[in-house]
Amino acid sequence: MPKSVQRSRKGSALLDMRAVAAKAKVSIATVSRTINRLPTVNAKMAKRVWAAIDELGYVPNTQARALGSGRSGMIGLVVSEITNPFFPELIQSFEDAAIENGYEILIGSTNYDPRRMELCIRRLLERKAEGVAILTFGIEQPLFEQLADRNIPLVFVDVGPDRPGVSVLKINYDHGIRQGVQHLAALGHRKIGFISGPLALHSAQSRSRAFLKALGECGILARPEWQAEGNHTFEGGIPCMERILGGSDRPTAVMCSNDMTALGALHVAHRLGLRVPADISVVGFDNIQMARVMIPPLTSVQMSPIDIANAAVKALKAHIEGDNPQREYKIDTHLVVRESTDFPPGAMSDLKPSRRDQRDLPASSGRR
Repeated sequence: MPKSVQRSRKGSALLDMRAVAAKAKVSIATVSRTINRLPTVNAKMAKRVWAAIDELGYVPNTQARALGSGRSGMIGLVVSEITNPFFPELIQSFEDAAIENGYEILIGSTNYDPRRMELCIRRLLERKAEGVAILTFGIEQPLFEQLADRNIPLVFVDVGPDRPGVSVLKINYDHGIRQGVQHLAALGHRKIGFISGPLALHSAQSRSRAFLKALGECGILARPEWQAEGNHTFEGGIPCMERILGGSDRPTAVMCSNDMTALGALHVAHRLGLRVPADISVVGFDNIQMARVMIPPLTSVQMSPIDIANAAVKALKAHIEGDNPQREYKIDTHLVVRESTDFPPGAMSDLKPSRRDQRDLPASSGRR
């Protein structure tokens, strides 16, 4: 076997780095500094090194790199669940942003299970995560304490401890929910229900408060019998919608704390023979990809997972690299109107044919 392709177990990484250095016409030290993403490397040289790595198919030994540099280049992401389509979108966006900024990611899901949370923490610590975004929409206290004790930078959603190394993503729930309520009010709805998330979560409390505040601003009475506490799942939305529609006096519109709940609400409406939006309007929250393909397509409040992920990575990078991290990063929300909302049944506006109704008129009726 030619010497150029011989590899010993001990020296394979060094020989690979020599091959990269030879291909890029730089020193081995420059290859090492480039792989470790040190800012002192000349940009043109770094470009040649990455091109050589690409062409040779060289895979850097990240564990050895971490030992040598004292940095792992790894940031953690913790979510509460991955069955809700919002979280896969968030994870993908977080990974995209991390890679763009030169970091790898380690993902953990607590699934609201203390044992899984403990294993998740252990993995993060073993892999020497340099920072962790806890995007569970509720502080996981044991998770926070174990990571904070090791001075690992942390990012939370909505609320977080006021201490160094911690940033908070502040989501403006009020704006999007106010737009949703105002949209329904402008259509003529005065009987509006609401299905919240689990009220133990700060995010669910914030959305419920925003809904009640928006109703008051529109001069609409909040009816307790048209409000129910769900759990942000399709299965949880079903009994909540059944309860809200179970009385003789039904609302003409229901707003939901997330899109999966709204999907359960749509299922109940269909089973009861109610047409959406002709008989009842439904509004969701999150604007997941699935909202576009529901039948009918769901009007929903946009809370961009891309914005959340980008802000989380930006905050962690600022903490890790000492680049003036902010305490708070603001995330906006806004309403996306689709076909699940319309005038309430019996409204005066129903007397005027909608575009949908006009399509059903005989061709001869349009001309005299």
